[in-house]
Amino acid sequence: MELTWRFVSDDLDWHALAAMYRAAPLGNKTADGLKIAFNNSMFKCFVYDADNLVAAGRALADGVDCSYICDVAVLPEYQGLHIGKEIVSRLISLSAGHKKIILYAVPGKEPFYQKLGFKPMTTAMAIFENEANAVAQGYIISNE
Repeated sequence: MELTWRFVSDDLDWHALAAMYRAAPLGNKTADGLKIAFNNSMFKCFVYDADNLVAAGRALADGVDCSYICDVAVLPEYQGLHIGKEIVSRLISLSAGHKKIILYAVPGKEPFYQKLGFKPMTTAMAIFENEANAVAQGYIISNE
């Protein structure tokens, strides 16, 4: 297996990316939505095995203050090969010079990111489109 890394979304098959997120599993993201999200992100990583997309990640960044790493996903059959770790490491490197680099993890995956230098925040807050689902999945704590 020889992995190829790409940092631009030119010629990306957005439907393949959407299928990868479903398989990872990181939700049912649409090809059109992913195209908008990735094209609006300053930094992006795509990992291929031959011509097959096997992993991806991105960072929203403003160039000065904050870079937010998100949507890191690896196909199940490629998990455990340190590809996710390498994506995050490369996005951290690309984000160098920002005052803070943040992310939020899938519940239960926090130790993975702590090994990469991330610290738990005490003040992070969020508004989710589907608050009940976010509570059920462990992303936020219900105020009720």
